[in-house]
Amino acid sequence: MKNPSAREKDAGFPLSGKNQFRVFRVTKKQILFSTLILSVSLVGFGGFWFKSRYEFQDKMNVQLKELSNVDYPINPALLGKNFQRYSHRKLTIIKKDDTHFDFVLEPTDEKTAKIVIKNIDLELLVPKAPAWVKQDEGLELIAFTDREWNRQQISFPANSPNIEIVGGDGFEKQNLVEVALANNCLNAGYWEILLFNKDENNKTLYYQSWFTFPMGHYKNVFEKINNISYWRHWWRLEHWQDPSGTIVNAELLRNVIAQKEIATQFPLDERIIVAGEQSRKVRTTLATNITTWRDFYENHHQIKFASFLPPGLYNQNKPWGNQYWRIGTFEKAIWRIVKPTGVKSNFDEIELVFTDTNNGEQNRLFISGVNLKNLPQLPVEEYPKGLYMPMGIGIPPFYQSYEELTKNHPDVSPFFSVLLDSQQRWIDHHRLGVDGSVMHLDRDNSNLLHIYLLSYERNTLVAHFLLNLDRIKQN
Repeated sequence: MKNPSAREKDAGFPLSGKNQFRVFRVTKKQILFSTLILSVSLVGFGGFWFKSRYEFQDKMNVQLKELSNVDYPINPALLGKNFQRYSHRKLTIIKKDDTHFDFVLEPTDEKTAKIVIKNIDLELLVPKAPAWVKQDEGLELIAFTDREWNRQQISFPANSPNIEIVGGDGFEKQNLVEVALANNCLNAGYWEILLFNKDENNKTLYYQSWFTFPMGHYKNVFEKINNISYWRHWWRLEHWQDPSGTIVNAELLRNVIAQKEIATQFPLDERIIVAGEQSRKVRTTLATNITTWRDFYENHHQIKFASFLPPGLYNQNKPWGNQYWRIGTFEKAIWRIVKPTGVKSNFDEIELVFTDTNNGEQNRLFISGVNLKNLPQLPVEEYPKGLYMPMGIGIPPFYQSYEELTKNHPDVSPFFSVLLDSQQRWIDHHRLGVDGSVMHLDRDNSNLLHIYLLSYERNTLVAHFLLNLDRIKQN
């Protein structure tokens, strides 16, 4: 047999006899070498990605995203006549200590003012789980997940000691009435800044921008306030990973002292009630001919919502569905006296029981850690002034002044709200299409409790329950 040519060797052609094994060894070495090169490259790329993503300095310039009406036509905010007249800003974030930061909006022209949001305690904005949930893996998981998935918007009046306005043409010094900082209901890091002024006695938005809070600082604050490794939860915090099916042991959140079923109405043919932010989100609710509560359950397949996507925008081209059949039939309401874990006082709890119209399973919505007698008495049309809360454990309200937040740390709050199936498994209420509840007492009857369910992204109300508290107060 003739010897193989050099070209045949290089090409890796199969050979016979002793040469076959010699060529096989060369090919294997080549494979191993190539694999090594690829692995080193991946490690190098991963190291570069890690360093760039979690890099931090005490003073950091952060890119802002500003959008016009043309860029964002379905913006549900109430935009004022001065919208976009003071734009093209830059953002600098300055670390003051382990948890306190300044957010500096820098102007790029002489007419725009420099606005500083000073000395903000991020222990109150970065997810912090209550101490008692850390005894249970499922409770800890749901606490962190819902905290990051819910919007937390804090506001400051223009004369707040946390706000400084410097320079500009005088408009912002004279007319700015409120500054807001929001941790958006998305993955970790998607934040927002909003500036408001008064237009004919209405508070309107004149500036809005989105940014990614530096993840290195986020990680460090998270570890500081929770005393656990960030890497224990980082994937769920930074990616929308659904923890459906997680067991939620409500008994670890509170002890039940007494309970009673209470008379409750769910008027399915009542016309949908609209006020507050729901009146501005008509364009993000992708449904027609929805006029009563019944329509949400009998025509749920027709109802879609504009998805809320990074960095914090509604997108009607990617509709979000619902699973309203899982709460398709309302069965009953149960009132309880409970003693929340870690709290000395007793509180009220309401459980709403539903039947899944697809499989007959009973699903339960808990709204716990509420003092019913302290709820405001309001007419139905003013429901947004009631207790307006997200779902979750150890959570703040959707909207709150910074001053109020500093007095009411969410991680010590007795309030929690979860939706569970018959096996105590957590139901992803975002997929179902319920992101929270509103509660208030009736304006004319303090023994009548109103509870409303907020849809996905609070686009609309999807239910109104009327609970008779007469028998409770008699006891």
